Amino acid sequence: MTIAVCPGSFDPVTSGHLDVIERCTQFFDNVHVVVAINANKHPMFSAQERVAMISQALHDDGYPDVVVTTTDGLITDYCTRVGASVIVKGLRQNGDYEAELGMALVNKQLGKVETLFLPANPLKEHISSSIVKDVARHGGDVTGLVPPSVAPRLTEALRNESRAL
Repeated sequence: MTIAVCPGSFDPVTSGHLDVIERCTQFFDNVHVVVAINANKHPMFSAQERVAMISQALHDDGYPDVVVTTTDGLITDYCTRVGASVIVKGLRQNGDYEAELGMALVNKQLGKVETLFLPANPLKEHISSSIVKDVARHGGDVTGLVPPSVAPRLTEALRNESRAL
């Protein structure tokens, strides 16, 4: 059985993320989506909320068998623990390759895990979590940028964020 890991911060999960994850299910026996906890980032959503949003979106899209979890350690340690042989990363045309290549080389050295770069769907390559949050903060419509189940959570998180200010 070939296990692939799709790591990321997913804050929040976008339609672009789901496209990469769903495409992975065509090539690998088992896909794990891993919400990576990065101490240098200050996410809008907790790791548990992100796991719940991804799980709901995948279930709604007909992919309930994808494993969705978190890790606060090295992704290569997670891969070793579950027997994954490949990390899959989606690439957009905004310089993702340069940033991801260094991580791929380190992951290969640390955990003997290959990284597969999957080009983003051209119709979704402009979507990022940062852009989604910016659009939502300014009252824009995020329909199509995030799964339908994520939009109300994003609205609520922004409402809570503005109350805290």
